[in-house]
Order: sequence, then C-alpha cells, then structure tokens
Amino acid sequence: MTTISTEQDVVTLINVFTVRPEDQQRLVGVLAQAAATMKTIHGYVSSNLHKSLDGTKVTNYVQWESVGDFEAMLEDPEAAPHMREAAGIAEGYEPDLYEVAFVDEAADGVAS
Repeated sequence: MTTISTEQDVVTLINVFTVRPEDQQRLVGVLAQAAATMKTIHGYVSSNLHKSLDGTKVTNYVQWESVGDFEAMLEDPEAAPHMREAAGIAEGYEPDLYEVAFVDEAADGVAS
C-alpha cells in the first residue's frame, strides 16, 4: 500500500508522460502491466497511476525502498520491455526521483 509520509524511508519515482488523448488509456494499461512485473523486483513498494482530465498526461508515482533498488530495476531484463513500450506510446516523459518533504491532510482525513 502506498504511504506518503516524511517518516517513511523510500525514494519515489514520479514520471510524467505526455500523450495524445487517444493514447492515454493505452499507456495506463501498459504501465499497469509494468507494475505487475515491478512487484517481483527487489525493493518495489507501490505504484499509482494518474490520468489528466484533458487526456494529455499520465503520471506514474512509484515508490522504491532505495535509489539502489530503483537503479537495479533499470537493468532488470523483465522491466525493460515495459519501459520501452511506454516510451513508444508517449510523446515525451519526465522521470525524476523524489523524497517526501511535506504532508498535510484534513483532521478527519476528509476534505470539507
């Protein structure tokens, strides 16, 4: 399960893909299939996919136990085909690694 916390010791890949609206759902499907493969790779914590309402972006939010685990995934032969397929669908993509710097939420967990 994804936990977003400044107390959690994970590294987060946030990759924003730019797509044609007609390709948005196809990219979501490819990335969801990739998550099934990533689950088998050491250090994987969780994946979340977000679609922009205008159909032009897909954001992939993936947590890894460490930068080393993320880097090892990049060399994994099982992961490579998924990454190539996603890159082929997207018009562009911007992957970066992050750490959580701040978290806030409504007191009861629901915004009013």
